[in-house]
Amino acid sequence: MGSVADLYGKGRPVRSCEIYPPKKEEEFLNIHNKLDRLAEIGPDFVSITYGAGGSNAGKAIDIADYAKNKAKLEVVSHITSVGFSREDLSSGLKRFKEIGIENVLALRGDRPKNMTDEQFDSRDFSHANEMAEFIKTSNMGFTVLGACYPHRHPESASDEEDLLNTVKKVECGCQVLISQLFFENEYFLRLVDNLRKKGVTAPISAGIMPITSAKQLGTTVTLSGTTVPESLSSIISKYGENPEDMRKYGLEYAVNQATDLIKHGVDGIHLYIMNKPELAEEIFKAI
Repeated sequence: MGSVADLYGKGRPVRSCEIYPPKKEEEFLNIHNKLDRLAEIGPDFVSITYGAGGSNAGKAIDIADYAKNKAKLEVVSHITSVGFSREDLSSGLKRFKEIGIENVLALRGDRPKNMTDEQFDSRDFSHANEMAEFIKTSNMGFTVLGACYPHRHPESASDEEDLLNTVKKVECGCQVLISQLFFENEYFLRLVDNLRKKGVTAPISAGIMPITSAKQLGTTVTLSGTTVPESLSSIISKYGENPEDMRKYGLEYAVNQATDLIKHGVDGIHLYIMNKPELAEEIFKAI
């Protein structure tokens, strides 16, 4: 198809979701079935995570290859810079190009556990915007996407600093932004409004994660730094011990979030589905 940036502005929100390489081999063997199921559901694109410092890199490329060439899904491949030299990144981009990937999501990524302070401090790319610029100036033809944060990035000193960092990503070549997950739409809508005031015209997809188990919420909040409103925490406390009800009301919360965002003219809905295509199907049908 080409650039996923061309999907936006067609009169309806772009629908997308994220897939990640499983850690267990037996789960990896099942991921092709999940991609085939996603192809039946028909999101506009899927993003495939890469892993900090290239962990699971081989599996991520294999999954992207299958998604693009067998399942016939449009693919955005994540690529993280924290563990890569310029040479490593160039090699990774060439491999993506070989399998027909035309869109990449440029992320700094988390520091690998085995990376020394010296390695971390001397890395080629300190921030995602530097990698975005490198990819754009490589003349390999990739559309570059970037991340944005309704609740500011944990390492940003202020909301304004975080906002300016996001603006810089766009200036360095990011044509589409996808947000970190959030549970209160006001934070996302405020972010969009502030970015527009800064002159950012790139489409911005809202990242939504349906919470279908109480355990998932604890892990999610730890990793994302987002806040949990009373309306969601009460669902957890009321239905957390009942898996069926927890799933039902967690999905309902996500659907209500997405529906409200659509009313506010959101550019896209990006679902963090934890490798469960059925969640994407239910939410996309509902909205």
